Amino acid sequence: MGMDAYLTLGIVLAIFIALLKNFAPPDVLFLGATAFLALVGVITPSEAFAGFSNAGMLTVAALFVVAAALRETGLLDYIGHYVLGGAKSEKGVLGRLAGVVLPMSAFLNNTPIVAMFVPVVLDWSRRHRVSPSKLLIPLSYLAILGGTCTLIGTSTNLIVNGLAVKNGLPEMSLFEIGLVGIPYAFIGFIYLYFIGPRFLPDRKELMEQLGESRREYLIEMLVQDGCRLIGKTVAEAGLHDLPGLFLIEIDREGTIIGPVRQDDVIEENDRMIFTGVVGDIVDLERIPGLVPAADPTYEISASEQRKRRLCEVVVSERCPFVGTPIKAANFRETYGAAVVAVHRGGSRVKTRIGDVRLRPGDTLLLQVRANFIHAFRNDPSFYLVSNVDEWRSIRRDRAGIALGLFVLLIVLMSTAVVPILVAAILVAVLLIASGCISPGDARRSLNRQVLITIAASFGVAAALEQSGAATAIAGFLVQSTQAWGPLAALALIYLLGATMTELITNNAAAVLLFPFCTETARLFNVSPQPFVVALMLAASASFMTPIGYQTNMMVYGPGGYRVGDFLRIGGPLNVVLWIVALVLVPIFWPF
Repeated sequence: MGMDAYLTLGIVLAIFIALLKNFAPPDVLFLGATAFLALVGVITPSEAFAGFSNAGMLTVAALFVVAAALRETGLLDYIGHYVLGGAKSEKGVLGRLAGVVLPMSAFLNNTPIVAMFVPVVLDWSRRHRVSPSKLLIPLSYLAILGGTCTLIGTSTNLIVNGLAVKNGLPEMSLFEIGLVGIPYAFIGFIYLYFIGPRFLPDRKELMEQLGESRREYLIEMLVQDGCRLIGKTVAEAGLHDLPGLFLIEIDREGTIIGPVRQDDVIEENDRMIFTGVVGDIVDLERIPGLVPAADPTYEISASEQRKRRLCEVVVSERCPFVGTPIKAANFRETYGAAVVAVHRGGSRVKTRIGDVRLRPGDTLLLQVRANFIHAFRNDPSFYLVSNVDEWRSIRRDRAGIALGLFVLLIVLMSTAVVPILVAAILVAVLLIASGCISPGDARRSLNRQVLITIAASFGVAAALEQSGAATAIAGFLVQSTQAWGPLAALALIYLLGATMTELITNNAAAVLLFPFCTETARLFNVSPQPFVVALMLAASASFMTPIGYQTNMMVYGPGGYRVGDFLRIGGPLNVVLWIVALVLVPIFWPF
């Protein structure tokens, strides 16, 4: 190897250590390394930054927007909150999650899917007195496994495919990776269903955290015409054992039904009185046709709701409505706000919300204009004004359009009528143009750190190839596995990929190892395709540490996990999937 090769390997080793020690964000590390390699002449500036125009990276960016639009229109929330409706056991939850998370992760970014299901799983765990530590690691693993089923299932697949095309290999179709990915994911699910529960911790102390007391509001919800709860019993609607909400009574045209029983049937125009915490009130308000009824000025139009948000205020003794019943107070005229719910001094308010006479110290949940905090944060009427971060307006009026465009995306990608990149960007633009997501929210949905890391890492991969470092290391791999043939080299590359992805980002592991795949195939004089597919699978096989993949980190805290928990369940899973890959990959992509 020449000096360029040693310098490049030194830079790669420095990146690896810096990522491992968390010295700097990955985008900064890769961008700096790429710029340095261009500065010293290992690669040209055009080679260093060619990744910023790579089709794989741009497709990932477009898919961020698609996933965000499905979330903004309520489609992901709708799926999430009804998946676990009838589940009675841990295995029942796991089966239902697999039936939805695996196919969703095959077409959407894993992060919003896991983000959507974490509170759903926590709610189910709270209701059934099951520790969430038994369910959240499987949720993350299912999202990872689902990403191996299609080309767009994870950004890693798109990046490796982009590198393959750049190196003269044929572009993969949408479902080609599924030849191995689908059985790979299915066997992973079987492991999680039958063997995984033995290795998962049962953190009993989490149950106390889930049940801890929080500020409870009183809220009155009106069942409007067309609400999907009409005709269902309270139990069927899932309103009897809500974790953070309690259904006190139902007011049916002046007749009070209370205490509410599981078999009571919900009817149109029922007024349901709940007490609950803010986060669960927000979830309740997302049910179409179920609206807060305390203040008739509450805005229910989906288009108008987007101009408003939820806010909490604490009433002071100088508020003009102290001593006035809520139904008689004119918050709309005075503050441009509507009262949604009320909380009083740590105790449950038992009066009808409209009849509650306001006192100093009462906390109100208000629907307000976007500029409310700026306008009234120093108003003497309130001690404290703060946003409700959990709330966002749902563009329900655009849900049908979003679903239709998502179906169009899958059709375009699966039929290869247009290139995958063109299909993804076209649908993303149509989602913005049709109002499914605002231009600002679309821009905010782009994970710039991930995109910059991907784009900059292409420069490092180019340096490994240009400097001869990839050839030298691939030669060592070939020599060490010569007696056993290319299958042994395939096994070794998979192990390297699965190990590196536990320690650094999956995209970084894939980009850094790709040159070794092509060089190993060249030295063995075999097709590089099986090595490329094995790398796709290995770089996604982040099961043994919480830091290896972002969805693992997302469940780490809520599940009360320790690092050893991931190793205990993920280690055997990695071995099982390694064997599956070695058996199946050469069958569909022969050497």
